[in-house]
Amino acid sequence: MAISGVSGSGKTTLVKLLSEHFSCPYLLFDDYVEKHTYPKDMKAWLHQGANLSELKTPGFVKALKAIKQDNAYPYVFIEEPFARCRESIAVFIDVAVFLDTPLEVCLSRVIQRNFEHANGDSATQVLTYLTNYDDHLREIYIETAAQAKSTSDFVVDGNLSTDATTKLLKDWLNNN
Repeated sequence: MAISGVSGSGKTTLVKLLSEHFSCPYLLFDDYVEKHTYPKDMKAWLHQGANLSELKTPGFVKALKAIKQDNAYPYVFIEEPFARCRESIAVFIDVAVFLDTPLEVCLSRVIQRNFEHANGDSATQVLTYLTNYDDHLREIYIETAAQAKSTSDFVVDGNLSTDATTKLLKDWLNNN
């Protein structure tokens, strides 16, 4: 099961909770981001169509392939922000869930996370992030969220609490 949504939507938390509940492995997209995962000029990438298949995480694909081949678990939970939009990952996704969290909630969470997990000058990092957010990241989030949402099987209201969302997906998995 892939949990998708923009940065700060709650993907990582949900993946870890579901994995723990079902005693199944999980993979997190951010753990496999490398220097060349994203295009150098994200603004240009957006204006050229924001092709999500151009985002490369070969280590993520390799790890997911290995877990799926093992076939020892009923589920593998992955944090894949883009649902089935990346060709290299889409073939491994049985169910895609999109967390439809308002952008202002996501932005607030990202800022809080930057301060909570500060490594260096977090104020400068947040200021840089907000400058990029105003310049192009917000547009990228809107575009990529629309793409991911369109390839998802299940859209969850991102205003629900973590407990309510976890229960909703646990119940859904238990009944399908």
